[in-house]
Amino acid sequence: RDPPAFSLLCVSPAAMADTTATIRTRKFITNRLLSRRQMIVDVIHPGLANLSRTQIAERLAKAYKTTKDLVFIFGLRTKFGGGQTTGFALIYDTIEAAKKLEPKYRLIRAGLAEKAKGSRKQRKELRNRQKKVRGVKKAAVGGKK
Repeated sequence: RDPPAFSLLCVSPAAMADTTATIRTRKFITNRLLSRRQMIVDVIHPGLANLSRTQIAERLAKAYKTTKDLVFIFGLRTKFGGGQTTGFALIYDTIEAAKKLEPKYRLIRAGLAEKAKGSRKQRKELRNRQKKVRGVKKAAVGGKK
């Protein structure tokens, strides 16, 4: 006797799942002291890869009627098995407030600041040379005029 035959139906994940990603916000706070709005962002993307930070920023900017350069997204974590990603978003009122309050690495990521020149070793050597002198002489050691 022949073993029972099993038929496999091959369906692409895009055809199986909804091809749109949904962005929901929760724990929304308007922080007047820091001139920003802050929230937790849930991205639901079944059957799709993660959305990029820029795509999420564009959608949040459109939803909250602002420009995407004022939206900072970080801490994105995808749940096990995929399909849902959670992160944090800050929407600043002005670019000046963002530059004043955001950490330097996030400003560099957003293109609002320049990354330090030189290698890590050069920066460490410069810092150690500056430790040996006091006051305004630190600038002379660094080669700055």
